[in-house]
Amino acid sequence: MADYQGVAGLEATDPEFAERFAYFAGEEVPGEEAAALPARERYLAILAALLGCQGVDEFRVMLSEALDAALSPVEVRELVYQATAYLGIGRTRPFFSALNETLAERGVELPLEPQETTTLETRGAAGNQKQIDYFGEGMQRNWETGPEDRAVVNRWLAENCFGDYYTRGGLSDLDRELVTFCYIAAQGGCEPQAAAHAGANLGLGRSKDFMYRAVMQMLPYIGYPRSLNALTCIDNAAK
Repeated sequence: MADYQGVAGLEATDPEFAERFAYFAGEEVPGEEAAALPARERYLAILAALLGCQGVDEFRVMLSEALDAALSPVEVRELVYQATAYLGIGRTRPFFSALNETLAERGVELPLEPQETTTLETRGAAGNQKQIDYFGEGMQRNWETGPEDRAVVNRWLAENCFGDYYTRGGLSDLDRELVTFCYIAAQGGCEPQAAAHAGANLGLGRSKDFMYRAVMQMLPYIGYPRSLNALTCIDNAAK
């Protein structure tokens, strides 16, 4: 990929590294038939992975490439918003700055158009319905049916995680479950949750092959150990 921007700023100081990494991440991985994804899904996976692994400097350079090639400002904004449910505001705040500064440099007027579809009164029921859609009827009001000492957190999962984010416009259900898997796999140490969301992706209609391809596209940005763990999570979900 002649326009690959992932090594921007390193060509003069680290030319040997820049040459090899640009070839691997910019040509070899996206050009590999077994790893190929449509550009839009590829950039969703990469940017979500960079959020997950806290690669804010690389996020900045890949954001410009993603906006030029495949993604809209609204789509990227939704990706950053939703990451807060999985990473926390302490880790997503720098990405708000990276996104908003990049959009301002491009002349995009902020704030972007609203995407909310719920209110504080309706978010709980709407979020719980998303959980049911993704994970099955066992999620029906699970804060009432699950362990009593987890009831508050389970209710917040419905109201906040799913009700505040998954109900928004800008990204589809398939998009949102893809980026969620990528956030979780990229941060590491959350393999049970990664396997659960691999299963949700499969339940929504993604294939095991597609999920493998998403991991392969993330690999240059998160490294081999977390990528291999992510593949195992997909295998376990597929069983």
